[in-house]
Amino acid sequence: MSRVAPVLFTATIFLSASLLFFVQPLFTKIVLPAIGGAPAVWTTAMLFFQTILIAGYLYAHLSTKFLPVAAQVGLHLMLWAAALFFLPLSIQSGWRFDPDTPIAWQTLMLFAMGVGMPFAVLSANAPLIQSWYSKSGGPSADDPYFLYGASNLGSLCALLAFPLIAEPLFGAGQIGWGWAAGFVLLGLFLGLSGFAARHGVARRTQPKVSGTAPRLTDYAFWLVLAFIPSSLMLSVTTKVSTDIGSFPLVWVLPLSLYLLTFVLTFTNKPLIGPRVLNFGFVLAIAIFAMTLTGLQLASVTVAMTAVLFLAFFFIAMKAHHTLYAARPAESHLTIFYVTMSVGGALGGLFNSILAPLFFAELHEIRTTLVIAALLIIFGQSRPNPRSLSHGLLAAAIVILPVASYGLLGERVAVETLIIIMGLLFAGALLMLRGKPLPSFVVVITVLGIGGVLTSAEAIFKNRSFFGTHQVRDDAEIRLYRNGTTIHGAQRVDDLADGTRPTPLYYYHPDGPMAQVVTSATGRAATDIGIVGLGVGSLACYGLPGQNWQFYEIDTMVDQVARNPALFTFMSECAPEAPTHIGDARIVLQQQTNVAYDILVIDAYSSDAVPIHLTTVEALALYRDRVKSGGIIMFHISNRYYDIALPLGRSAAALDLSARIQRYNGQPGDHTNTPSVVVMMSNTEDSFADFDADERWRSLTNDGGRVWTDDYANLLSILN
Repeated sequence: MSRVAPVLFTATIFLSASLLFFVQPLFTKIVLPAIGGAPAVWTTAMLFFQTILIAGYLYAHLSTKFLPVAAQVGLHLMLWAAALFFLPLSIQSGWRFDPDTPIAWQTLMLFAMGVGMPFAVLSANAPLIQSWYSKSGGPSADDPYFLYGASNLGSLCALLAFPLIAEPLFGAGQIGWGWAAGFVLLGLFLGLSGFAARHGVARRTQPKVSGTAPRLTDYAFWLVLAFIPSSLMLSVTTKVSTDIGSFPLVWVLPLSLYLLTFVLTFTNKPLIGPRVLNFGFVLAIAIFAMTLTGLQLASVTVAMTAVLFLAFFFIAMKAHHTLYAARPAESHLTIFYVTMSVGGALGGLFNSILAPLFFAELHEIRTTLVIAALLIIFGQSRPNPRSLSHGLLAAAIVILPVASYGLLGERVAVETLIIIMGLLFAGALLMLRGKPLPSFVVVITVLGIGGVLTSAEAIFKNRSFFGTHQVRDDAEIRLYRNGTTIHGAQRVDDLADGTRPTPLYYYHPDGPMAQVVTSATGRAATDIGIVGLGVGSLACYGLPGQNWQFYEIDTMVDQVARNPALFTFMSECAPEAPTHIGDARIVLQQQTNVAYDILVIDAYSSDAVPIHLTTVEALALYRDRVKSGGIIMFHISNRYYDIALPLGRSAAALDLSARIQRYNGQPGDHTNTPSVVVMMSNTEDSFADFDADERWRSLTNDGGRVWTDDYANLLSILN
């Protein structure tokens, strides 16, 4: 039995980890239409999974500590059998969204009742299976941590397989049945692994010696080492999403690298030696520090993204390599994993909950880098005044180019000075290699300078769960940015004069959205609904006697739009128009008595695609919320996705007529930008005002699979 034990236990832990990482996106996809797409929902879901993971690890620790192997196996198989009653995964029958109950609580209960038990069983498997292997008598049974690499390899495969294979080919229901079959198969592997563990215990003649009990400092060290990669992974994801948009799989790549570092480090035969790893770690810290100076090189954005991912990889490798080196004896394996899970959860808590509350910008990445840089000096010789003075001198030389900018005036571009500083920075780190304290001082100084350089004055700067919000003046135009996406603009002169402002950019008077709301049909409309407020630009096309209503998921957007010191579209044009806060699909489902002449879905101007607002079920809801002959208008400008494809399929499925305009903007006028707009109606007569305009063309069905709440393939519409 001992000969086949490595294969058996590796297969078991690989399958378990695959199921664990498959179920997270799967169940979130299942519940999304019912609970809405608010980021708070995603945050709450992540909180649920991390909390259950800690609970699973704690159960594994207590089980192995107080129960004999036979009892451990029996108890765990009983819990596995109980979890079968929750399959296939689904929302509890009769569940309905309650607008009067906090959404976070409803989300937690929905996940707990739907997937709580199966996920708890899966979350306990990684430490439990390793503990069982240590009893099996198999090769390296006294050091079973190599199995954690197999676990993370399974997680990595599942993470990539869900968006690349499962989601494009199957609906959520089909994926759920396949997942259920895998969970049933897991029970067989758990039983065989448990039998091998019992067999090994029965053969053992000598009592196993327990290793030295971990100290409090050991727990703290493990906690910090687990925190750093978790927090930095989320920081990198946020940073890249902010700088280049929510490109396909942008969140998968950092998480995949995160898991890969476990695979490469939790082994006695690492592929990357300590010298290369240490050099890469220091270089990675330097790259992040320079990136955070605010230097923007648009032509190498994608290349710089790859560099950031590589830098994150080396920092995570260093942290996890150090974590593996600090692992305790196998007798304390389970408490080691409990501590690791808490550290990872703290990284998620810090980035997802605390940072948006305390930081108006993405300062969590600087905070995590400072903690990571401490690894340079941790465990090294004690600092002394001579080392500190060397670090301060090197730091002064490194920041000298930027510090002299005021003296040089405009004779040298700030970008040039930053590049010179970067070269000096790299040289200083090379010269100071092997001297941790001076290196740390230089890194912290550059990170601080980066904070100063990127803290240019903004008229308004804040942050919510939906991202960063900034209002700045760019020459004669005031811009509102959410991340890197412009969500509204107004001429500064309009603010000063107190006149009725002119909409700009996507909402320019010559653009397709303006064409619709200012047409004869638009002027005759009495009820107009707008999903996606922005700064309220469309409101200034309103006429006396019209009833305009807005739907916005982020309260901060509403605050910006209604503050006349920032923008005056709402205050001048629609001060009494209500804003319904919340996920538009959920709110519209509850408003059974509304009927619009024109319903505008303007939730696509960022680079992400709100899939639950794009499915045929969502379109059927919009159709029910417009009057007969009314128009549903979609603003679908997007850098990465052709959203017209699923809309054309859904329109055909619901027998709706559809038109599309791909507007090219006005060359030379940066306030009149290109945009893509689709409009639909249940009758061709609704388009009588536009049929003579060659810019409007029929939107046809490409014959692809219709997007539903069960099935949507985002990769299939990638430009």
